[in-house]
Amino acid sequence: MRFDDAYIPLPLLWSSPFIRWQGAAADASALDVAVQVTRDALAGGGYDPAQTGQLVFGTTIPQPNSFYAPPWLAARLGMTGIGGPAIAQACATAVACLATAAAASQLGGETQLVVTADRTSNGPTLLYPRSASMGGAPLSTHWVLDSFAADPWTAESMLHTAECTAADGGITREQCDELTLLRFAQYQDALKDERALQKRYLRPIVIESRKSKTVLAEDAGIAEYSAAGLAKLSPAKPGGAITPGTQTHPADGTAGAVVANKDKARSLANGQPVVRLLSAAFARAEKGRMPKAPALAAHKALASAGQRVSDLKVITTHNPFAVNDLWLHRETGFPLERMNPLGCSLIYGHPQAPTGLRAIAELAHTLAMEGGGVGLFTGCAAGDMGAAVVVEVL
Repeated sequence: MRFDDAYIPLPLLWSSPFIRWQGAAADASALDVAVQVTRDALAGGGYDPAQTGQLVFGTTIPQPNSFYAPPWLAARLGMTGIGGPAIAQACATAVACLATAAAASQLGGETQLVVTADRTSNGPTLLYPRSASMGGAPLSTHWVLDSFAADPWTAESMLHTAECTAADGGITREQCDELTLLRFAQYQDALKDERALQKRYLRPIVIESRKSKTVLAEDAGIAEYSAAGLAKLSPAKPGGAITPGTQTHPADGTAGAVVANKDKARSLANGQPVVRLLSAAFARAEKGRMPKAPALAAHKALASAGQRVSDLKVITTHNPFAVNDLWLHRETGFPLERMNPLGCSLIYGHPQAPTGLRAIAELAHTLAMEGGGVGLFTGCAAGDMGAAVVVEVL
């Protein structure tokens, strides 16, 4: 889908740090974190919530009161007269939310607030009544762990999709190790000068209780990668290309953006750049080949935007496995070193719904530092799905 008049003011594109699951954010509701970080981000960007026409909320893991999430979040942010949709599409949720907001902004002219949040920690266990079972015993499922364990259509895990894709592309364990080391080095570059660059788009999580206040200003739970350390790890599957060091970890966090028409976005940017949304696309790879889907989505999004791979300055990705970026490079020819210059979910983890929006924020800030230009975000999602967004920073 192509967009003709959908923009994000760069100061109003943000993310929280990502906190490794079962870490310091494990007991904080994702909805509470979303309200606090969003409120701080809007205030920091000089945005009056009263300008908002609709709130688009993305989340994939139920939290207490999430049945009422969009209107409840809006009310807590001081926007008692609006609501909006709740959207869930695994790690493609952020793209789905931005596409919804862009379309709504173009059709109705109203400014849209996009908020995404998830807590993979302490996911709910659901009990489904079964009258026909012995004694009426319920079916029990763990929302997070069972979803990660297997796709119900293939009966295989996401790790299986990575190994299958590696085999199809002749991708080796050594290539996965090298790619992970590159991504770790890129992330370390983003931390230079006391995280001056990250502080442009990362808003701290503040967790308060009756007796304490915890401020989470940085990503937490990131491993220290080295060639020697990666070489010591055994493959996750015998003879496979993927090790525990070349796949990501789940996390907790939130991210958001304001989407408006060009004139409104320019006024909200207050002299800083604006991010034009050119297109978005979704694609599905063949059965059991999830890491192939981002390349398919990327080609669709580029075609919709009237752009080519050669037009791109930067690509950012959601890459839960190193295989993802290696396959994308294979299918597009885009240099690996020009992907994810500020790090990626392979290193800092993924809270699902916010993951793509953080990568889009990093894409936009990288393009702004390079004087503007066209960039692409693409990433995979459950069910062999992929999603992509093409942007231009002006």
